[in-house]
Amino acid sequence: MFKSADAGNQWPDTKQRFWPLAVVLAGSMGTASAQQTPASEFGPSPVIGEPEKSLLTTLHTAKAVGWSGEAHPTAAHGLRVVAYARDLEHPRWLYVLPNGDVLVAESDAPPKPDDGKGIKSKVQKLVMKRAGSGAHPSANRITLLRDMGDGNAPERHVFLQGLNSPIGMALIGNKFYVADSDALLSVAYRTGDAEIRTQPAQVTMLPGGTINHHWTKSLIASRDGRKLYVGVGSNSNAAENGLAAEAERASVWEIDPATGSHRIFASGLRNPVGLAWEPRSGALWVAVNERDELGDHLPPDYMTSVRDGAFYGWPYSYYGQHVDARVKPQDPDMVARAVSPDYALGAHTASLGLCWSGEVTLPAPFKSGMFVGQHGSWNRKVRSGYKVIFVPFADGKPAGQPLDVLTGFLDSRGHAMGRPVGLAVDKHGALLVADDVGGVIWRVTEMKKPL
Repeated sequence: MFKSADAGNQWPDTKQRFWPLAVVLAGSMGTASAQQTPASEFGPSPVIGEPEKSLLTTLHTAKAVGWSGEAHPTAAHGLRVVAYARDLEHPRWLYVLPNGDVLVAESDAPPKPDDGKGIKSKVQKLVMKRAGSGAHPSANRITLLRDMGDGNAPERHVFLQGLNSPIGMALIGNKFYVADSDALLSVAYRTGDAEIRTQPAQVTMLPGGTINHHWTKSLIASRDGRKLYVGVGSNSNAAENGLAAEAERASVWEIDPATGSHRIFASGLRNPVGLAWEPRSGALWVAVNERDELGDHLPPDYMTSVRDGAFYGWPYSYYGQHVDARVKPQDPDMVARAVSPDYALGAHTASLGLCWSGEVTLPAPFKSGMFVGQHGSWNRKVRSGYKVIFVPFADGKPAGQPLDVLTGFLDSRGHAMGRPVGLAVDKHGALLVADDVGGVIWRVTEMKKPL
């Protein structure tokens, strides 16, 4: 059940019966498009106000409608966006192989029979379908897109199928790794393989089960190929399922691919999704979705460098040592340990994708920094996110306010034509964006000036 923001107690049945009304009211609320999130919600020192108390949870979802005809997002000045591949089934994540082949994880949530029960579960499923997820079973496959030389109309192959809600992908030598919703798998790969028929082997189990609230498991390899890092989300919003259900979750795992052994590299990260290496410092960075139901402006999602052994607060506190009074029992010692993140990305923006600019061939403002895929809010009266942004870096750290890269994912009625998720830079230096609601991979390049 949802809980009140102050007491941490379950709502009485009289209030629970009115919970679906929040969906009706929020679904008809107003704004036609994602509005500008206040600058105070971004950066290394965001404004952290007081939690807002409410009897009903705000469910301001953007109905998923898809793209009509040749419609597309709006690229920033100096950029051009085209559809690289269409008609994919919920494309969530991207990975570019050394030979330039682009892998797309076509994936949606696995069955989660115990992730909320009763009326809450039914309403949540309706909300998710409205937002473009869970309407159909997960495709459970990885599709390979092979560029034929012009950056457009790639060949398409089923690279690997029969998976279980895959997201993260990584290649080390001749082994390809994929992070399913409940296991890390490996399979042999040869350069140029377009289809893999071999059954993957299990490297290690990952937290799954019948709740598996945050099911996505992102993946990245260390630069020397000796370790793999996996983002594992929490099993709840704010530990309402009990701390036992959170064992080894809300953390980044470090895994030895040779043995399958693992350790918790960093913890207290509610839902760590996108993972990227920052080359100057050598630090691992992660995009994290923070908790809901504390109001429109709390707490901000964020990205941060991940310190070995650090604790980032969840569930006891957010953005450092701001205590979440809903969590029972409280733990002041853990709050005192909590590290503040490096950079806030706006409240409820659902910042999922994270990608270092690398060898990108976009113009100067987008040369050195992190691209972030903001999937878009649901727990906020004024929508936020629904865009791709770029955070410039200097000397290994964020340096300034974010820049819009792609906007226009919402139409004039506030419906979602698309929602950006995973990001990658292709072999030509273009930015690729996975749009799960639109079923499209977008390709962003520099707008060429006429001769």
